[in-house]
Amino acid sequence: MGITKLADLIRSEAPDAVSYKDISDYTGKVIALDASVVLNQFRAATPSLSPLTGLFFRTLTFLEHDIKPVFVFDGKPPVEKTPVLERRAEAAGWSSPKRTGEGPHNSAFQAPGDAEAQCARLVRDRVVDAVASEDMDTLPFGANVLIRQLNAKKDRCGLLKLQYLVDLCILLGCDYCDKIPGLGPKKALTLIQKHRTIENVVLHINRQTYPVPLLWKYKEARKIFLDETETPAPNVVWRELDEEAVVDFLCHTKHVREERIRHRMKTFHEHRENRREERKKEEAAGRMKQTRMDYFFRVTRKRGQVRRAKREKYTNIWMNI
Repeated sequence: MGITKLADLIRSEAPDAVSYKDISDYTGKVIALDASVVLNQFRAATPSLSPLTGLFFRTLTFLEHDIKPVFVFDGKPPVEKTPVLERRAEAAGWSSPKRTGEGPHNSAFQAPGDAEAQCARLVRDRVVDAVASEDMDTLPFGANVLIRQLNAKKDRCGLLKLQYLVDLCILLGCDYCDKIPGLGPKKALTLIQKHRTIENVVLHINRQTYPVPLLWKYKEARKIFLDETETPAPNVVWRELDEEAVVDFLCHTKHVREERIRHRMKTFHEHRENRREERKKEEAAGRMKQTRMDYFFRVTRKRGQVRRAKREKYTNIWMNI
């Protein structure tokens, strides 16, 4: 589910903050992904295809472009999220994957809690360059670079104090508590811009038009978002792809057709080498465009603003308040 209509709100209120890029623009980057979201996408889009097979093909596409994916699995979810998870499982007829372990590059592990929170921490600690996800949860958890569909990068364009962003996301609707009925995204943004916090918003809205839920657990939801950002980020170790281990797991354990896996592995090696050769030729000819870190993380604040920002916890968002 993620944060209800947050992506639509960004596109509507800050269209210049959204840019579109080709997957090749992320060559050399390390990208964190919520493994459950990726697997569930394959379940929904191609029910006849094993999610693990889909994950295998997706991973090789990343590696062909020399993108290093880090897959993060959900750990124990907060109690507040249990009703949402139960509804999803009942509606779809499946449950979240439980198996974790070493991936082709030892880059898959289980988070202590929500995977989105761990992905956000990986970005904040600069273990990875960005989070790739269709859910927007990583933003209130403190991530500052989010890629959707691996071809759209959201750059920083203004500052919103993290607690204000969290309160906005709770008003929009999140996985951890109910939302105020009838309160749309633009109205929620206007209220947060004016009143800053949910406590102040509740004091200034018409309770008949916008009835506040009884025993509303917005404080518990806020605590989950803000506390999860303190989860330590693990070390990520990389190694060369172990083709035989992949074949053994997918073909001998999960009974995927070996011919199909071997064929895709062959094309993977060919495509990756071809792309590397093309980049070498471009670099030798002086046509290689270097992707600098200040291009990937665009700087928009002046030096004095940076010093002030160090005294408070901020996250990047595409709307000024």
